[in-house]
Amino acid sequence: QVQIMEYGGGLVQPGESMRLACAASGSVFGGYQMGWHRQAPGKEREFVASISWNGENTNYEDSVKGRFTISRINDANTMYLEMNNLQPEDTGVYYCRSYAGNYWGQGTQVTVGS
Repeated sequence: QVQIMEYGGGLVQPGESMRLACAASGSVFGGYQMGWHRQAPGKEREFVASISWNGENTNYEDSVKGRFTISRINDANTMYLEMNNLQPEDTGVYYCRSYAGNYWGQGTQVTVGS
């Protein structure tokens, strides 16, 4: 059974940092591109960042470039999203996905605000 779980959401103030983690079943993690998406209230789910199976290639949505860093530890079937200088527009539910197929976690809420 495929399992994908996100950890680390919560409430932060503008300018602060947060790290999200994603733990996935080995069958959909090892050897596959992984990614983070987010969905703000009233908006469509959007791409945030992705990382190749070996971690050598990463891609970011323009608004998070220079602030967010995606990484992975294959031996632990875990992926991370380090988010710095968070802004209110970063608020949303953050989802982990595996590009092995249509595999998604249930999401974790990130709220940036006063």
